[in-house]
Amino acid sequence: MKKLSSRKMIGAIIFCVLILNGCSAISVKPEANQVMIVTEKPDHDRCEFLGEVSGSQGNWLTGGYTSDENLIMGARNDLRNAAYKLGGNTVHVQHVSNSGRHEASGTSSSTIIGNAYNCR
Repeated sequence: MKKLSSRKMIGAIIFCVLILNGCSAISVKPEANQVMIVTEKPDHDRCEFLGEVSGSQGNWLTGGYTSDENLIMGARNDLRNAAYKLGGNTVHVQHVSNSGRHEASGTSSSTIIGNAYNCR
């Protein structure tokens, strides 16, 4: 039996760790955890529009191995992080897209687009 070189072994371990890490949901930053995601447009008198934001999870490599729940939760967490980065505390969802691969069942990526607001 042929032995793997230590360099190849380290490369294989790093590849496995990256794949497994890609299968977990993107985490929400603690300070962005309070950002609300809503489907109705916020009150114009109480909320200041900050800009468009997007959140996504999944790609051609890891999407097929990531659960649908982790794909959508990761996209939501990414959206919260983006809104918080603009100074927002509310996101009005404009569009949700879930795409799949033709050779596999299920979802391989999720993307959410919305408008970030700072509401008082």
